[in-house]
Amino acid sequence: MVKTILVIEDEAQTRDIFLRCLKFEKFEGIGAENGSTGIRLAERHRPDLVVCDIMMPDMDGYEVLSSLRKNDATASIPFIFLTAKVTMSDLRQGMTSGADDYLTKPCTVENFLDAIASRLSRQADFKRGLQAAPASEAPLHNVTTSDSIFPSCPRLSAVFEFIEAHYQQSIHLTDVAQAVGYSPAYLTNLSQSHTGRTVKAWIIERRMAQARHLLASTAESIKQIADSIGYADAGYFTRQFRKLHGVTPQAWRSQPNR
Repeated sequence: MVKTILVIEDEAQTRDIFLRCLKFEKFEGIGAENGSTGIRLAERHRPDLVVCDIMMPDMDGYEVLSSLRKNDATASIPFIFLTAKVTMSDLRQGMTSGADDYLTKPCTVENFLDAIASRLSRQADFKRGLQAAPASEAPLHNVTTSDSIFPSCPRLSAVFEFIEAHYQQSIHLTDVAQAVGYSPAYLTNLSQSHTGRTVKAWIIERRMAQARHLLASTAESIKQIADSIGYADAGYFTRQFRKLHGVTPQAWRSQPNR
């Protein structure tokens, strides 16, 4: 399938060069001369990736990125900044806003295409990982509470899918952020603002739901259960369980009305 790349760049010559090389490489390139036009085109075409200049006359790249991230239809589109200068504060601002990469001007065609190929490859790897997760990593639908653990939130659906597929492994915020294409800081803010909880809290909640299921329906030891839900240290699992439930896993298992 042909990938669509949206280039938002106010310099006509630079924009045309990028669009020509995209066409040569068999991409479908769409050009926008300013940020407001770029936002409209992104909403209309849902491109596979956006490359956007930071310094533009009507609205800068940060405003474009913020607008796209606030719209459920465009929130997860990979986004690469194009800029003539990159300071540490620029990098911090962009990554906190949810940018995936930076390209500095003057940018060669090779660097431009390499950045696009790298970002699209990471996106494809993530989707394949969800679709082809081994049985040991696949969602455990026999946990009747799993469907109600994660709230309905389109902007975080990929996050929850990744957690569901990989919670039995040792995963952290950075793993989730990298997989879904957000910076850790942006993902933390997004999760907090939409659910009132951190990504780490959702990982723990999913693990604990499976722990309760195993405690109630199997005779597996606490260590076996800890290992099966991503905790190499049974003592740490016990502390986490007690913090959430007020009792140890063994005590919870023994309760008549759990």
